[in-house]
Amino acid sequence: MSMTDTLIFINVLVFFIILIAALSGFLEFVINYFALNPSSFFQGYIWTPLTSMFMHVLFLHLFVNMISMFFIGNFVERLIGRKRYLWFYMISGIVASLFFVGFAYLGLFVSGGEALFGGFDMPAIGASGALFGLGGLLAVLIPRLKVLIFFIIPMPMWLAMTVLMFGLWIFSVTAGLPVGNTAHFGGLLVGVAYGFYLRKRYSRKIKMLNKMFG
Repeated sequence: MSMTDTLIFINVLVFFIILIAALSGFLEFVINYFALNPSSFFQGYIWTPLTSMFMHVLFLHLFVNMISMFFIGNFVERLIGRKRYLWFYMISGIVASLFFVGFAYLGLFVSGGEALFGGFDMPAIGASGALFGLGGLLAVLIPRLKVLIFFIIPMPMWLAMTVLMFGLWIFSVTAGLPVGNTAHFGGLLVGVAYGFYLRKRYSRKIKMLNKMFG
């Protein structure tokens, strides 16, 4: 089993645990203690940047994230190796969570900050931050790699990540949807930074990859 498949299994398992908790009347407890809430984080819930990245409450949220992880994650894992991939995935997710917390705090002092950055007392869950890290990495390593955005529209990887990042941010703010855009941004930056590091260190291999997939 690949590391990507293992991560998918953990996310699905956690989803069913949360479902059982919800049916048993413990959903509020689970969200309060394991979801990422900026207010709670500053009160000492420092484990939530880790636990929240494996949590999904809605099946559609889980399905979209896991399908994305299956295709993008397995590809990245084959490129950089199992061990390096795991560390990169975890760091992307944790940094994404910290971005969400930091920007939510900043939003307290900015006019319209809650709408732009997310509420200071708004819980956040999901693997999206780590997935944006994977996408950011590919956007730097193989920018012309063809992908299907929303599983329908073909785009080069660099454009797909740009559209997903800022298009989703604009749409969620104007529509008033609770989307963790700052978490996505944090994960994306980790992926882009690591991508440039790998591109510099393994320049010959990256050129070969771009000939194959670009």
